[in-house]
Amino acid sequence: MTSGTSGSTIRATRTACWSVTTQGSKRRACARRGCQRQDTGTAGKITNCQIGVCLDYATSRGRTLIDRDLCLPKDSWIADGERCAAAKIPSGVEFRTKPQLLQAMIERAIAAGVPFARVTADEAYGGNGPLRRFLEDKQLGYVMAVSRDHQIITAAGKVRADVMAARVPRSGWQRLSCGAGSKGKRWYDWALVATTGPSHRLLVRRSIGNPAELAFFLAYSPNPAPLRDLVRVAGIRRTVEESSQAAKNEAALDHYQVRLYRAWYRYSTLTMLVLAFLAVTRAAQFPSQAPTPCPRIQRRDTHRGLARDGHTTGNAR
Repeated sequence: MTSGTSGSTIRATRTACWSVTTQGSKRRACARRGCQRQDTGTAGKITNCQIGVCLDYATSRGRTLIDRDLCLPKDSWIADGERCAAAKIPSGVEFRTKPQLLQAMIERAIAAGVPFARVTADEAYGGNGPLRRFLEDKQLGYVMAVSRDHQIITAAGKVRADVMAARVPRSGWQRLSCGAGSKGKRWYDWALVATTGPSHRLLVRRSIGNPAELAFFLAYSPNPAPLRDLVRVAGIRRTVEESSQAAKNEAALDHYQVRLYRAWYRYSTLTMLVLAFLAVTRAAQFPSQAPTPCPRIQRRDTHRGLARDGHTTGNAR
């Protein structure tokens, strides 16, 4: 299955979005290609595992994994020609970081004509400058998580994201849902902070129960985008984890026993094909529906700090 085939199959929606995850598979032995002791979110610790980067295609009617790449450690694998030869890793394969693997997958999707609107990913990718510049050169919008110490450029110079969040006025926060979760809609307070560039903004998410709990996203939009759209994209980030879990449960993504490089790609491609078939079959059972807009929280002071699109913004002072 190619990324173009999967994407065009589920294009029955107005917008689609890329999301990416790092997929770890635990293994007891390290003879398999790319295996070494390394940190993986799957196990929640450092253990023997292989790391794969997976690309998820999410729309209003469904989601599925459509591409993957194996992350080969530089010192323990790429630098060891004999070990690579034993695992049948082609001699031309070079070391690439996870953001570089994601960029390669997006380039393949663009070449295949897969329709999508924006890219979303976690801090490991959002904090990577070359990846962000690649997306901007391609005029691809993104909403990617960044760390609290990420610096944005304002009229006052470079300022940390958490410092800018502390300057957002009370009227600059708007309560919106970023999508459904296991316990219903996920409600947070959101603020949008302007930068010196008209296409770049800092999106801040604040927990309702614990206002000190903040998350930060760097948003880039070639064309103006309202707050609710950026919030929706930020919420789509969780779909890649759901797709990854579905691939394990329904298509046995993590049940392989292969040891060779090409065999890993064949097996992961087969599991993605199975998952895509299930996603398309399920989507065919339901009529196409436009995404439900997030409700607004009415306040007496909503006349202050409103952007032209009618959404409260958090332009720091």
